[in-house]
Amino acid sequence: MERNSNSKIEEFHERAVLVGIITNEQSDAQTKEYLDELKFLAETAGAVAVKSFTQRLERANSKTFAGSGKIVEILNYIKENEIDIAIFDDELTPSQLKNIEKILDCKILDRTSLILDIFARRAKTAYAKTQVELAQYQYLLPRLTRMWTHLERQRGGGIGRYGPGETQLETDRRIILERIAKLKEQLKKIDRQMISQRGNRGNLVRLALVGYTNVGKSTLMTLLSKSEVFAENKLFATLDTTVRKVVIGNLPFLLSDTVGFIRKLPTQLIESFKSTLDEVREADILIHVVDISHPNCEEQINIVKQTLFDIGAANKPVFLVFNKIDAYTFVEKAADDLTPITIENYSLEQLMKSWIAKENTPCIFVSAKNKVNMEKLRGDIYKIIAEIHAGRYPFNNFLY
Repeated sequence: MERNSNSKIEEFHERAVLVGIITNEQSDAQTKEYLDELKFLAETAGAVAVKSFTQRLERANSKTFAGSGKIVEILNYIKENEIDIAIFDDELTPSQLKNIEKILDCKILDRTSLILDIFARRAKTAYAKTQVELAQYQYLLPRLTRMWTHLERQRGGGIGRYGPGETQLETDRRIILERIAKLKEQLKKIDRQMISQRGNRGNLVRLALVGYTNVGKSTLMTLLSKSEVFAENKLFATLDTTVRKVVIGNLPFLLSDTVGFIRKLPTQLIESFKSTLDEVREADILIHVVDISHPNCEEQINIVKQTLFDIGAANKPVFLVFNKIDAYTFVEKAADDLTPITIENYSLEQLMKSWIAKENTPCIFVSAKNKVNMEKLRGDIYKIIAEIHAGRYPFNNFLY
C-alpha cells in the first residue's frame, strides 16, 4: 500500500508477489526476464510488485503450479507482509486457480487474466471495449465455478476486477454463453463496417507498424504522420488501430499503428481482435519496430514473427526498424571474461554485420525519441512505396 501524504486523495496500490518457475525449456535468465516483464505488466495495471518467487521444476505442478513447499513459503510471506495479490507468470488451469486460492487466501491472477485486465483498462472506444469484453468472457467461462462462488470477494476495484461486470444474473452459465454470442454478433457488424472502411480507402499503398509492446511504434507513427498519436511508457498504450494518410515526397500512403504483441498473448485476445489485426494482414509492407536497447530483443523479434504466423501474416514483406539506439548500451567484454556473449557486448556497428545482416531483411537503426536517422527512414520508406506504386500505377511512373 502506498499513500501520498502531500495529496488530498490517498492513492492505493495493491501489493503483489510474482511467481515463476525455471524448467528445462526456460532458463534462470529467461525466467528473470519474464518476471521483469510481469512486474511491468503489474505496474501498468496499478500494482506494486514487492517480491518475486521462483522454483526449479521439470514442469509446473498440476495442482498448485509451484511445489507445495514453495507455496507454503509464499503463504508465509503473504501473511507477514500484507500482500493483496499473487500473480503467476503462466496461464493457470481452473483447478490450479481454485487450489492456490484456497491455500494462499488472497486474490490470484495469472498472466492471461492480468493482460486481459490491462486491455480492459486501456480500451476507450466501443469497438475495443467489445473486443476485450468478449475475450474476458471467453477466459472466464471455464472458470465460472471458482469465480462466481466467490462473488462477494470479487466485488470492488483493484487489479483483476476491472472486468465486464459481475451481476447475479451472470452467475448462470447460459447467460454468459448468450452474452458471448451477442458480443460476437456485435463484432461481426463492426467487422463489416471496418471492411467497408478499408475498401473506401481506395488502392493506396498500406504500411502497418508491428512489434513487441512498448518498442516505440506510436512515437514513430507521430513522427512519420506529423500528427499526434497517444504514446506512453506503459505496456499496451495503443489498443485501437490508428490509421493516418501520410505523404512522403509526392507519394501518399496509409500508415497504421496496431496493438503491441507480447509473449503468450492470450488466444482469446488474438481471436477477438481479429478486425484490428486485419490491418496487418491487408498491409502491403510491415514495418517491424524493434527496441534494440532491450537485452532480449532477439526473442522479442521471434515472438512477433510467431504472432504474425498465427494471424496469417507471416509472408508479408518486412522492413526492420531498430529503434531506441539512444538507449543502447555497449558493454565491452574483458579478455579474461568467460561469461556468454550477450547482445550488449556488440557495438551497433558490429550488430549491423551480425545476425541482423543474416536476416536478409531491409533494416535501419533509428532513435524516434531523438529523431536520429528519421530522414533516412522516410527516404527508405519512399523507395519501398514508389516500387509498389509503380507496379500498381504503371502509367504514373513519371512521378518518380
